[in-house]
Amino acid sequence: MLKTSLGQRQCAAATLAAALTTFGGVAVAAEGGPQPLQLNLAPPVTEIARQIYDLHSMMLIICLVIFVAVFGVMFYSIFAHRKSKGAKPATFHESTTVEIIWTVVPFLIVIGMALPATKTVVAMKDTSNADLTIKATGYQWKWGYDYLAGEGEGISFLSNLSTPRDEINNHDGQGKPKDDAYLMEVDQPLVVPVDKKIRIVTTASDVIHSWSVPAFGVKQDAIPGFVRDTWFKADKPGIYRGFCSELCGKEHAFMPIVVIVKTQPEYDAWVKTKLNEMQAKMDDPTKVWTKEDLVARGEKVFNSNCAACHQASGQGIPGAFPALVGSQVVLGPEAEQIHILLNGRNGKMPAWKQLSDVEIASVITYTRNAWTNAGQGKDPVVQPSAVTAAR
Repeated sequence: MLKTSLGQRQCAAATLAAALTTFGGVAVAAEGGPQPLQLNLAPPVTEIARQIYDLHSMMLIICLVIFVAVFGVMFYSIFAHRKSKGAKPATFHESTTVEIIWTVVPFLIVIGMALPATKTVVAMKDTSNADLTIKATGYQWKWGYDYLAGEGEGISFLSNLSTPRDEINNHDGQGKPKDDAYLMEVDQPLVVPVDKKIRIVTTASDVIHSWSVPAFGVKQDAIPGFVRDTWFKADKPGIYRGFCSELCGKEHAFMPIVVIVKTQPEYDAWVKTKLNEMQAKMDDPTKVWTKEDLVARGEKVFNSNCAACHQASGQGIPGAFPALVGSQVVLGPEAEQIHILLNGRNGKMPAWKQLSDVEIASVITYTRNAWTNAGQGKDPVVQPSAVTAAR
């Protein structure tokens, strides 16, 4: 109950903040995101999105015509055949002609709507001959991206909301206004080349998420234990934004998607830079780290991955997420805490196998030496080699 109410309050807070920012006189117009007073679908930048836009417009016009025709006939009949004008009701019980008309006409309308819609749906499912294949994995509450095939193969990273937690909770103490990309910015966006077919393979590690970018006409559920796919081919460079579109827990409102579409030369340069960065950051799990280095590294890992549930103070959320301060697991032998991070716990805490051995060792060391835990338990320093052995 507490978990649900917290999630509802945070989602409501995010919605209210966006509404106040828009209608309070400040125009929210982050590039690739919702625009002020936007009433229609996002401007399409893929052929599928354009077809969806056209279908939406066509069906809206058909519905409007039907609405005007039906209510026009109804109001005309009420006015022209009212009792005060001496109108007499018809005496026939049924009409075969009328029965045929109101059966055939709706049938033709439905067929006229279904044919172009079916063509678009079939095209949406054709993920063959992709130039680039990327796996998008939903986590509570972030996205993981793995470049599986094509230029950039081997690139892998997590994409977290980059809006500071203090700004979200209005604890920054400065009262500064939210910027245009509030709750729509990430630390590592997905980067793809323009005019290339991008296949997105979706799955999830915990609950159902949904990878959605309106400007691409893409919305695909990410389901634990299943692999789904979709695709897009952006024809215009730029920044495009979306959100997880499946209610996935208390931080659902804080799980944005940002895709940067680059020209081919720019994408080539990004791939080279990213691969070099990954090589430079590749940790040696056999290295013996100092306590200070592990704590410093662990604090960053904790703030990016753990603080959303356990809070930056380590106090957790009563009834929903346990406190790490004074926890017998955190203060006990290292083996149990390593096991929980690698495998999850009772369906309440997800497995964190996507983190490296160094990241897991550092965050464990941080929790054992932060707050009032310092000097209170066993194994205050956990080396990456212990995590490697546990895997």
